[in-house]
Amino acid sequence: MEQPAPISDPSGALPGSPRLRDRLTIPVLAYGGILMAVMQTVVVPLLPDLPRLTGSSPGAVSWTVTATLLSGAVLTPVLGRAGDMYGKRRVLTSALALMTLGSVMCALSSDIAVLITARALQGAAASVVPLSISILRDELPPERRGSAVALMSSTVGIGAALGLPLAALVIQYADWHTMFWLTSALGALGVGAVWWAVRESPVREPGRFDVPGALGLAAGLVCLLLGVSQGSQWGWTGPRVLGLFAGSVVVLALWWWQQLRAARPLVDLRLVSRPRVGLSHVAALLTGFAFYANTLVTAQLVQAPKATGYGLGLSIVQTGLCLLPGGVTMLLFSPLSARISAARGPRVTLALGAAVIACGYMVRIADSRDLWMVILGATVVATGTTLAYSALPTLILRAVPAAQTASANGVNVLMRTIGQAVSSAAVAAVLVHHSSPLGGASVPTLHGYLLAFAMAAAVALVACAAALSIPGDDGQGSTTRVRADAREARDQALEEA
Repeated sequence: MEQPAPISDPSGALPGSPRLRDRLTIPVLAYGGILMAVMQTVVVPLLPDLPRLTGSSPGAVSWTVTATLLSGAVLTPVLGRAGDMYGKRRVLTSALALMTLGSVMCALSSDIAVLITARALQGAAASVVPLSISILRDELPPERRGSAVALMSSTVGIGAALGLPLAALVIQYADWHTMFWLTSALGALGVGAVWWAVRESPVREPGRFDVPGALGLAAGLVCLLLGVSQGSQWGWTGPRVLGLFAGSVVVLALWWWQQLRAARPLVDLRLVSRPRVGLSHVAALLTGFAFYANTLVTAQLVQAPKATGYGLGLSIVQTGLCLLPGGVTMLLFSPLSARISAARGPRVTLALGAAVIACGYMVRIADSRDLWMVILGATVVATGTTLAYSALPTLILRAVPAAQTASANGVNVLMRTIGQAVSSAAVAAVLVHHSSPLGGASVPTLHGYLLAFAMAAAVALVACAAALSIPGDDGQGSTTRVRADAREARDQALEEA
């Protein structure tokens, strides 16, 4: 069995003051998470104009979003497993480098094929958050770990809230390639900062990488998510979509069988079968669904023409500013989430977060005509998302061995991604079904938006029930156990080195 290269002195390879690097570890990792979310969001304001700018069809342009979704879903568990085996900092910097390379390609080209390829490369950055959370578990003492993990989880919402208005402002006042040059510079800064400030963790799980497992998972996820993301365009009952879903079922069933028999599987399904891990993944899928509807529906609703009777006719920049309070709230509430988890346990925090998400949608149902109520409802949903997303990795960290934290959190992020993809398809189906003609175009009705809110609220309540079904922990006892597991895994890795 192959062994990873030994690490003689993880900190000695990094120049500069060790104390300064230690203080910058959390901010640098958080910067990487925010940057990843910004990269995923910046293309959204461009979508209406990309067919004209690239000389391509709207269907082809939609692949600049779909490609990132597919590659992110496939690469997150794969790179998480690679991080556990070969070094988390090494894989993290590689993911950020691929993201930056994709941004440079977008800045240099207007060809739609190049843009789609570049956006697929940027999907590798989806692994930044689970890898960073695993590094925080390895490097931080338990008393600092909770707040750091909560902040890292919140970076997804913070970056998304920042990315939309930032991209809109750049596109409005400069050439659209300038936006990608800016993100390229930010990405290069992130790669350098991670390499300098983050120590390479000695916690490893040696073995041979499961190539058949990675290929099987990739094929199954591509079939599943491609069918979900393109179902509204290709037709849900069409042969292509039904064939993709059938192929996904067959491939993933074979992959499951292979994983149970592999000596070093890509995903340890025996861990997934544990209620604390499996139910956490179910809750992640449901929470991802509920959270994503907020961004999708809010952006469309406030930009709807005033002639609809409910729309506010806002620009894309104004829309981004409406979502900005939610991002600020996620930053402010992440320490509260850590304190609740420390006092009551992460499953309580997760259940509370899902319940708050449902309350936010109730606010949206009560009034979606006044701007201040729209912002209030969206901010309440963002607050609940902060609580839920901060609790999910803590649940995983307490339930799996230290040497498998990156891959386990990668699977958890994958479940959120699948939830978001299904949410996008479900919201689109509801709004298309509840539309009416206006000025020669078909626009969603207010009733359609309210149904989308009600659907997301119902899913959030199911997520709350799933969270409460997760077996409880005794707080301090679990912390002690996790600390002992981490120390044992670290000592074993150092002995092997």
